[in-house]
Amino acid sequence: MSRESEAESEAESAPGELPGALPEALRAELIAFRRDLHMHPELGNQEFRTTAALKARLERAGLAPRVLGSGTGLVCDIGGKPGTGDDTPARPVLAFRADIDALPIPDTKTGVPYRSTVPDRAHACGHDVHTTVLLGAGLVLAELAKSGLLPQPVRLIFQPAEEVLPGGAADAVEFGVLDGVGRIIAVHCDPRVDAGRIGLRHGPITSACDRLEVALDGPGGHTARPHLTTDLVSAVAKVVTEVPALVSRRVDARSGLSVTWGRVEAGHACNVIPQHAELSGTVRCLDIGAWRQAPDVVHGAIQEIADLYRAKSVVNYVRGVPPVVNEPGVTDLLRDAMTARRGHDSVEDTEQSLGGEDFSWYLEHVPGAMARLGVRTPGERGVRDLHQGDFDADEHAITVGVELFTAAALLDAATRSA
Repeated sequence: MSRESEAESEAESAPGELPGALPEALRAELIAFRRDLHMHPELGNQEFRTTAALKARLERAGLAPRVLGSGTGLVCDIGGKPGTGDDTPARPVLAFRADIDALPIPDTKTGVPYRSTVPDRAHACGHDVHTTVLLGAGLVLAELAKSGLLPQPVRLIFQPAEEVLPGGAADAVEFGVLDGVGRIIAVHCDPRVDAGRIGLRHGPITSACDRLEVALDGPGGHTARPHLTTDLVSAVAKVVTEVPALVSRRVDARSGLSVTWGRVEAGHACNVIPQHAELSGTVRCLDIGAWRQAPDVVHGAIQEIADLYRAKSVVNYVRGVPPVVNEPGVTDLLRDAMTARRGHDSVEDTEQSLGGEDFSWYLEHVPGAMARLGVRTPGERGVRDLHQGDFDADEHAITVGVELFTAAALLDAATRSA
């Protein structure tokens, strides 16, 4: 969705004298690029078309992107590389990250020409916007570098498979995308924040999210004689109801550790006690310390109930992602960058989300921060939530994101040289 013409011109009237504003011709190109991505969504580790499109455009700008080891995703440096003898003094690189994958859900939007053309696939989390923002920032920063106006090297990371636990970030780190990086920045679309604004928070801004799969087994039997066998359905019912309560009592309540079930399967006949049952769900946690304890706490609670009912339990606890914990200095850099471009009113405080984000894996290695990028058209009633087939973004957010990234690169360099 495009904003009214006066909203599109906000960038030109923004406060501050930093170079790197988004040219009108490039703005139009980026909107077209985003719409093309939106029409051709690709799932995690299958983003070959997206990767090829990004690589071609970056190479046209004179850059040298490298495909990640998984075969999708890119890393691309702009400006002198630290420690290589280039004219730019050796210093930590500021990195920017975008996720490029889509979701396995149908696009239910109507009345837009860029609706997904791939059945049961949609960019319903805004990754097409994240990707386009980073591409645009890279093109602007490349022009600044050619003109000698980029005072420090920066790195673009186009990461695959964010939606696939434990996330493609871990693979990207193993590939070496953080080598030489001192700080890292990202944005995530927020349909609760107006386009033209960002939301920021010091400390945790997302939650941890893990996947939990449980199998319970017993000898089975007749429902007339549950005392002679393992009453597996009752055991499953107790796991469903009691494990969340037990877990919440074994860590600090302020950590927000919670278990929520999404699937339960047991039995096929009303008078047969089954031999096998399965449950699956998620474990979420607001506190990184409690998240590290969570596997042992959850395992223990499940085993206690299984033992009580004489059921054999097998627990598959799949580590997902820790919370994204924004480092205060990098968060302040984002605040300063947005303020320099668009004024103090363009930044608002945001709350910690219970959603997970694999950007957190980068923050296990280097300090960084994520901003909530507003994508709601001002004045729009209602909210298109993330991971919904009708999700869409006000495309003015692309301009805002590009200028946020470029301003952050310039202010970060100024801060380091001060």
